[in-house]
Amino acid sequence: MRDWRYNLAEQRGTLMALALFVVMFGIYIANHPAGFSANVVQTAANKGVLFALVAVAQTLVVITAGIDLSVGMVFILTNCLASWLVVGSPLETTMGVIAVLATGLLCGALNGAIVIYGRLQPIIATIATGAIFFGVALLLRPTPGGSVNEDLADALTGRMFDVVPASLVALAATVLLIWVPFRRSVLGRAAYACGSAELAAYMSGVPIRRAKFAAYTLAGLFSALGGLFLTFYTYTGEAAYASGSGYTLWSIAAVVLGGVSLYGGRGSAIGAVFGAFAARTTGDMLFVFNIDPLWQPLLQGVILTAAVSIGAFALLRVRNSLEWFE
Repeated sequence: MRDWRYNLAEQRGTLMALALFVVMFGIYIANHPAGFSANVVQTAANKGVLFALVAVAQTLVVITAGIDLSVGMVFILTNCLASWLVVGSPLETTMGVIAVLATGLLCGALNGAIVIYGRLQPIIATIATGAIFFGVALLLRPTPGGSVNEDLADALTGRMFDVVPASLVALAATVLLIWVPFRRSVLGRAAYACGSAELAAYMSGVPIRRAKFAAYTLAGLFSALGGLFLTFYTYTGEAAYASGSGYTLWSIAAVVLGGVSLYGGRGSAIGAVFGAFAARTTGDMLFVFNIDPLWQPLLQGVILTAAVSIGAFALLRVRNSLEWFE
């Protein structure tokens, strides 16, 4: 019985994010002119995956009690880079994909090195590196343009067996192959320990530096996966500052909606994925209700505030962190 309560407490944020997404998506589908159709689901999935990949990137850093304000700019940088490199023959396309993902890893590693060895606050360090990443993106794409391997793009943004969105399958595979092994590894457990009590973790011999470095590096990788998928979705690259900033801020909202604590040490990338889909659905809901575009940002903010507040009520009742598991 005790184990059941512990597991429920551990998954509370993820389950709440899933329930919120199901309710909001149900309202969206019920009011969509086309109803629950394969095309509607495919479009929603492709948009949601973009949010989800950046949200997972943010989650990796947040569980260490940090924050990464450069994820959106890595997202934009790799989108611009992919529009140059992911073209041509299968071999050239493969090398281009590897180069784009390696760039994301390098950006994340740079963030981690500055935070860990430069001893700068994550918020300051990642604002600075984000500006650098955007500057490089602007050099690559001063104006929108470029291309991408259309066969690969169509395969990843289309449907499998004409039913299941391929983007959802790719997202699930990415989470299973990267997040799950990391979460269960020594470095993954150490990352959670950093967020819970860094000093105690250090005194216990936990490899906190390596854990943080791994978290920031993988955050860069997930941001690059998002930028790569954006190229597949739009067939172009664009150094759009507003888009990069928007994805950064929405990644934080998705993390909170997914039950990940901004104080670190608690939450799951899976919850952040559902939080990202829920956040994405708020905009779709306002669209199907034909709300005036001038009112949409306000109403979207109100909806998100209300959704985040639901999870905050449980936190307000906690007097000791151990009460989460009682």
